[in-house]
Parts: sequence; structure tokens; C-alpha cells
Amino acid sequence: MAEVRVRSAPSPTGAPHVGTAYIALFNRAFARAQGGHYLLRIEDTDQTRSRSEYETQLLNSLKWLGLDWDEGPDSGGPHGPYRQSERLDIYQSHAKRLVEEGHAYHCFCTPERLQELRGQQAKDGGRMGYDGHCRDLSQGEVERQLGSSASHVIRLKMPREGSCQFEDRHRGSISFDYENLDDQILLKSDGFPTYHLAVVVDDHEMGITHVIRGEEWINSMPKHLVLYECFGWQPPDHTHLPLLLNPDRSKMSKRRNPTSVEYYRAAGYLPQAMLNYMALMAYPPIGDGDGDEEKFDFDTLVGHFDLGRLNMGGSVFDLDKLSWLNGRYIREDLSAAQLLEELKSWSLNDEYVQQMMPLMQERMDTLGDFIPKCGFFFARDVNASGEDLTGAIKREVDEIVQMIQTVVWSMDAIKAWNRDSVEAALARVAAFWEWPIRDITKPLFIAIMGQSSGPPLYESVALLGIDMTRVRLRSAIDALGGLSKKKERSLEKKWTAGST
Repeated sequence: MAEVRVRSAPSPTGAPHVGTAYIALFNRAFARAQGGHYLLRIEDTDQTRSRSEYETQLLNSLKWLGLDWDEGPDSGGPHGPYRQSERLDIYQSHAKRLVEEGHAYHCFCTPERLQELRGQQAKDGGRMGYDGHCRDLSQGEVERQLGSSASHVIRLKMPREGSCQFEDRHRGSISFDYENLDDQILLKSDGFPTYHLAVVVDDHEMGITHVIRGEEWINSMPKHLVLYECFGWQPPDHTHLPLLLNPDRSKMSKRRNPTSVEYYRAAGYLPQAMLNYMALMAYPPIGDGDGDEEKFDFDTLVGHFDLGRLNMGGSVFDLDKLSWLNGRYIREDLSAAQLLEELKSWSLNDEYVQQMMPLMQERMDTLGDFIPKCGFFFARDVNASGEDLTGAIKREVDEIVQMIQTVVWSMDAIKAWNRDSVEAALARVAAFWEWPIRDITKPLFIAIMGQSSGPPLYESVALLGIDMTRVRLRSAIDALGGLSKKKERSLEKKWTAGST
């Protein structure tokens, strides 16, 4: 039997997502259980969103959780490079091969034509998708267009009849009718591959035997399997894990739940508790049947791991249960000395506290003033009340809720997180609402610090970080009664149009 090789392949397009760690956990557990290899591949072909600092955060977060890899962008290996942006010639040569063998074609349709097509399809109420306009162009016309340097992409020739059937290792047989699938773009006009071409080429080139990924990729399987067939390659074994869910059972997203691994680290959760809880999202408690235990470490998971025992229903990410489990680790697994060391490595260290000194020194009369005045920097939640938030300024509750939501969006758009960028983000909010800046900052003192005054707001938010800040702003919105999805969509449309 061939050696088991699995991978996780996150995109560095934002803060490291809990879902990324969740997929990495099960891949690494399966590899260890099978005596195989686990590799990390960086899918950074989205040039508009991928950033090197996000990759650094991603690697650090996975290492903090103990999810190290056998091959990857920082450690190398025999199948590198492990960043897709460094493999462009590989994808381009494979796309060229598909065209030469008649499995793909050059498409010269302009964005304007595609937009018009979508509009007409929506009006007609029929099938949406590319209509194959360039699929059967003559060789002469293709050469003429290429000779004129016309912008173009390469599309896969999908079958137009029949169905694609495949076996998911846990879900069983799944089928898709080809008539409902359009000709997928494989190579974009800038020479970068789409996910579909890159993932198939990379998994084959890197010898991946088993793909364990989220269920959102099930609908992509027909395109991937057609590619495997075109290349004459054996596809890996596939398992699709259930989604992590918000409390309202929507897909877990930062709009409704903390999703960044960095938040949980900053909020004081232990990595071993995080791993344990993420395992419980798709794996049952482990034990002898009579005393199954929800608290178990990674080695115990590996020792019992069986893909057939995965729960396919999707799991609500419950912060209260995570906190309960984390508390068990603190009380049951740590000595007093170990707890002190955990606190030091968390936030009670010189590096973090030193950054507070310039903010606190002018506000202290005694050393005993320090902890009460800066406690919010260490708190998981400041429990801002709706009454305090509405009492901060003379505005309607609904106005304050919507203002805080726009603060979230404005801060999420910050690229370089620092004091000046925070000030600029709040200035955009003030301009959007046409409010004096104090009507923006006063409620934010309550939301961020749990008090009506404190150290400078911009500097404090910059030190607290985007993940902790976002969660506190979301908590403030909830304390004020929340924002309906309908109102949020309407507000976001206005914000997008009017905040630039």
C-alpha cells in the first residue's frame, strides 16, 4: 500500500481562520494515524487579496496549535515549491497541454459580453453560466485572436451529457448532471491559475493520496474529476468534512462569531483545548463506550482515529462550551507553576505590558491604579451594557447600532493596523454619518474598554488588535439589540457606495 500523503492548502487572504485549523487538524490526525505525511501548501494565486503578513500569521497560528507539517513553504521538501505563486510555469504548461489535446480552449469573451450574458440569463430565468461561445472557434480564428494579443482565458471543456458519479469516503455515492455545469476557467488572463486547475495539478504532483477538506468543495468535484480524467491521472480518495456553523446554523463567519485563531489566542484559550474542541466539531467523544470523554488530547485522537466515525451534520461553534472545556484544561492539567508560565506566554509579559506604559503613565497617581485602568487589555469581554452605550451620546439606539456596524467594516478594511490607520478608519465613519468625531468615539470607549473614559482610544484599539476589537464591537451591537439581516444588507450597500 502506498504511503498516505495528505495536505491542507489555505489561502493567505485574511486572519487565520478557525476553519483552516479545523481542516489541518483532521489531515494531520489522519496522517499520524496512518504513519503517513502531512504537508502544508499555500494557495496564494489571488493576487488582489493574498498578503505575506497573512501567511506569517497563518504559519504562526498553526504552530501555536501544535499543527506542524512534514513539508511546507518554510521547511521545504521534495515536492516544492509549496506556494502556488511560485509554481506558475507548472500550471501554464499543464493548461497548454489540455488545449493541445483538445480538452480545453482559449476564450476571448470580454467582461462586457459576460455581464450582458448573465443579465439576459437572469431575465430569462434559465440556467446561469458560460454559454460556450468560444468553445468551437476555428483554429484560424483562435490564431488570429492570439496574434492580436487579445485578452483571453483558458476554459475546460466540460461534458455536456451524462453525469459525474464519485464516492466520498464517508458520505458515499454522490452524483452531478453535467448539463448543469459550465466550462470552468482554468487559467486567468493574467496567467494565474484558478483554484480548480491548481488544486488538481498540485495534488497530483505532490503525491496526495487522500484529500480531506470542507464540504463546500463537493460541488467542485465534477470539474476536478474531469481534469484528472483529461490528464490520465488517478484521483485521490476524497472526504468532505462538515462545516463549522454559527449559532444560527449559518456557515461560521466573522460577522456572527470570532473566526480568527488569533482572537482565541489573545482571549486566553489554551491551544490544547482549542484542538480538543475543534475535534469535537466532527468527531465523537472518545472512550470505551460507557465512559466516553469529551476531553482528550491530540495523541488520544490519533490513537482512535477513524474517518468512518466523523459526524456529517455540521456543528455549532459554541463559545460557552469551548470556555467550559478550556477551564477543565486549566484546572485539571496545569500546576500552579505551569499556569503562571501560561499566563506569561499569553499576555502577562514585558513585551505586551511595556506597550501600555506610555498610555497609562500620565493617568496614574499610584502603582495601584495600573491594573484597574488597563484591565480591559487583558479581558476576554468587557460586558458593555446597552444602557451605558446609549447614554454615551444623544442618538437613537438604531443609529448607534448602525454606526458601530460601520466601524466594524471600516476597521476590517485596514491593511496596516496601527494608531494612524485606526484614526483614519473612524474618520471615515464620522464622514459617512456626518457626525462629529466625539459621537463616534464616546460609544466606542464603552464598547472597547467597558468604561466612559480611559487611555487614548486610537492607541488602545491599535494595541488590542483587530480580532479582539471586532468581537467587542459585535458584543456592543448585540447589547443594543442587534441588527437584522435586512437592515445590515441595506446598510452595507450604502456604506460600500458612500464610504470611499
